[in-house]
Amino acid sequence: MSEIVGGPDPSAITSVTAESSKTTGFDANRISEVKAWLTSQFDAVGKDVPDFEYTPRSISELHKIATLSQAKTQASAIVANDYRQKAAEYRSQAARIREILESVGLAQESLPSNVVSSAHVLAKVANLLDVRDTELSSFLVAVADLSLRKTAVEEKRAKVQQESKVLLEYTRKAIARLTYLKRTLSQLEDDIAPCEAQMENWKTNLAIMESKERQYLQEYGYYKAVLNRVGYTPEISHGVLVEMAEHKKDLEKKTKPILDTLRSYQDLPPDKALAALAIEDKKRQYAAAEKYLEDVLQSALASSE
Repeated sequence: MSEIVGGPDPSAITSVTAESSKTTGFDANRISEVKAWLTSQFDAVGKDVPDFEYTPRSISELHKIATLSQAKTQASAIVANDYRQKAAEYRSQAARIREILESVGLAQESLPSNVVSSAHVLAKVANLLDVRDTELSSFLVAVADLSLRKTAVEEKRAKVQQESKVLLEYTRKAIARLTYLKRTLSQLEDDIAPCEAQMENWKTNLAIMESKERQYLQEYGYYKAVLNRVGYTPEISHGVLVEMAEHKKDLEKKTKPILDTLRSYQDLPPDKALAALAIEDKKRQYAAAEKYLEDVLQSALASSE
C-alpha cells in the first residue's frame, strides 16, 4: 500500500527516460544521414531536395536505400580504381612494346598497310577469343573452347528447334480443335430453336400422355373390379377360354335342332296339355344341357390347373 500511495519508482522513470533519449538520438542520427545522402544525390544532378514528411517508416526505408547505395558506390569505386590501374598498366606495357618494336625497326608507321590490318584482325580475334598472350597453345585452347561452345549452342539450337516443332504441332492441333469446337458451337446455336420447339412439343405430348395414363389407370381399376365381381381368376387363360368357346359351339350345334323343333311348335294351335308336356320336356333338355356345360367347364379348369 505504501508503494502505491508513494507513486512510481524513481529508478524506473530514469531508465525509461534514458531509453527514450537513446531512441531519439538514434532517430536523429538516421535523419541526418538520410538528409546528407539525399542532398548529395540531388546535388549531383543539379536539383533541390523535395519537401516531404519525415516519418519513422520513410526514414527507415530511405536509410536502407542510402546504406545500400553507399555500399554499391564504394564497390563501384573499388572496381573503377582497379580498372584504372589495369588501364595504366596496359598503357605502360603498350609504350614498352612500342619502344621495343621501334628499336628493331617494326614501328607501326614503318609497317605495310596489310601487316597493320592483319595485326588489327589478330587483335580482334584475340579479344574475341579472350586470349591475353601470343602463344599458339593459348590460341588452340581458345579455339577448342569456342568449338565446344559452338557445339553446345548447336545442340541447344537443335533441341529448341525440336521443341519448337512439337509446340508447332500442338498449336496446329489446338487450332484445329478450336475450329472444330467453334463449328460445333455454331451448329448447337443453330439447333437451339428447333430443339426448343421440339421440347415444347414433347411437353405438350407429355401432358397428354399423363392424362391418358390417369385415364387408363382408372379404366384398368374399373375393369379389374368388374373381373373380380364376375369371378375372374388368373387361372382362366386364353387357352381355357378358347376351349370353352369350342364347347359352346358344340352345345349350340346340339341345341339347334331343339330350337328348330320349338319354333315348329309355335305354328301349331295352342293346346294347354300338349304345351305343358312340351315345356317340361324342353326344361329337362335345357337342364341336361346346362349340366353338361358345367361339367365341361369344370373339367377344363381342372385340366388347366
